[in-house]
Amino acid sequence: MLKLPTWTSIEQHAVSAKNFQLVKLFEDDPARAETFRLHCAGLHLDFSKNLISEETQKLFCALGEEANILDSAQAMVVGELVNASEARAALHTLLRTPYGEQPEQLDSHALQVSNALKQVKSISDRLRSGDWRGHTGKEISDIVHIGIGGSYLGPSMVDEALTSEALSAETNSNINCHYVANVDGHHIHQMLAALNPDTTVIIVVSKSFTTMETMLNGKTAKKWLEDAMPLSALQHHLIAITSNVDAAQTYGALPQNILPMWDWVGGRYSVWSAVGLPIAIRYGFDQFNHLLEGAREMDKHFLESDLSKNMPFALAWLGLWYQQFFSVTTQAVIPYDHGLRNFSEHLQQLDMESNGKRVTATGEQVAWDTAPVVWGGEGSNGQHAYHQLLHQGTRAVAVDFILPMQPRHPLTEHHDQLVASCLSQSQALMVGRSRQQMPHLEPELAAQKEMPGNRPSNTITIDKMSAHSLGALIALYEHKVFCQAMLWQINPFDQWGVELGKELGDNIFDAIKGDSARGEAIEFDSSTQLLLRHYLELRAKT
Repeated sequence: MLKLPTWTSIEQHAVSAKNFQLVKLFEDDPARAETFRLHCAGLHLDFSKNLISEETQKLFCALGEEANILDSAQAMVVGELVNASEARAALHTLLRTPYGEQPEQLDSHALQVSNALKQVKSISDRLRSGDWRGHTGKEISDIVHIGIGGSYLGPSMVDEALTSEALSAETNSNINCHYVANVDGHHIHQMLAALNPDTTVIIVVSKSFTTMETMLNGKTAKKWLEDAMPLSALQHHLIAITSNVDAAQTYGALPQNILPMWDWVGGRYSVWSAVGLPIAIRYGFDQFNHLLEGAREMDKHFLESDLSKNMPFALAWLGLWYQQFFSVTTQAVIPYDHGLRNFSEHLQQLDMESNGKRVTATGEQVAWDTAPVVWGGEGSNGQHAYHQLLHQGTRAVAVDFILPMQPRHPLTEHHDQLVASCLSQSQALMVGRSRQQMPHLEPELAAQKEMPGNRPSNTITIDKMSAHSLGALIALYEHKVFCQAMLWQINPFDQWGVELGKELGDNIFDAIKGDSARGEAIEFDSSTQLLLRHYLELRAKT
């Protein structure tokens, strides 16, 4: 980034931009809101409430050209090994590319994707129609989807986001989908206790079929089934999504009930694959396909639009602008939609696991901050909690507001208030309130009520939430993260930072079990030793 020619010009421009006042920018340019507005797939991005000018945008577009953003994106979608540290491609866009429209060199991969989608359709159709039954002949009423990371966050978020949609009885099913990730036994214990094994199907998702949390939860779920039925009946209640077919068959899944995962799709991008099976089960394969179509529309927009009209790139350079020049290292994503209340959790993994890196793709130490700390929650609840910090706190926070314009319920007044709440927050961040505007108050009180304003935000409006618009929204942020990685010159597709904790966790688990020579031989630091000893003493008393 710092080596690119335009970077020096951006640094020089930033000196004057730090004096920008949002209110004055709007006063000086009545057309500003139209100038800084983009749209695609029923999504509209208003980025006019930012400390930018047309010059800012031109400079970052030039930087994007120098960084070969769109060329790098094309390299990704045609299957080049963009994940250099693992010598892998990153072909999540292929998962939502209609068969026959893929690049010629990806024909074999596309055929695998097409066949997997046929499996998703077949299994979801059978479950929804009642053709797939449990071992006693009863229809399936519940799905327990066991995964972790993207194989949990993606489908659970999408399922939750679509719950509020006014779907017809023919589209919606009576099957409930439940999601388990945490190795904390409270979750799966409580969930299984409320279900009937005779009418439950377990889906286990693990690329290697060795992921510790997933396989322990899968073992517990299988034992729950075994306690209720003969071993020969398990085949009616198990589905696996994995690349380790042998291990899945050993677990008890029939070959026709094992769906594929590929090393060219990272977990945080896997919801578009067979990992999204619960979405097809609950809402129907057509709705799952609409999700893919929405993402595909955003893919085409990203790949084919000039950088000056490119929504993902706009979000990317704005994030870079604030992080590098305004010391903004945290990003709040605030959806004014109850179904999207956990959207920020999905983005946490997408952004921080992708770009939380301290070295470049060539192994050099980076000289700049990379991924922001992503957080957020649903509006308007946040207005009575963390919005206080947004308006009067000492830290600057980048904010994305997300607002569906049409509700999926008949309560018009509720939605009117919701829209008013969202728009007022972005306006309040911008205009603030000065002490001079409160001359009737004592100086001490006026000081406490003062809000500095001039705090930027983006507003993403959605014509109406649907599977299609949700797919586009998710893909928007995927490509935003990719663009930032290219500007920061890092690899967004590996995640080596999670490995050390796994290794040390294995060592400590061995020590807890006390039956491993390796575990007993390891020397832990004094703090870990004390904590471990305390745990073992209490464990011995239970």
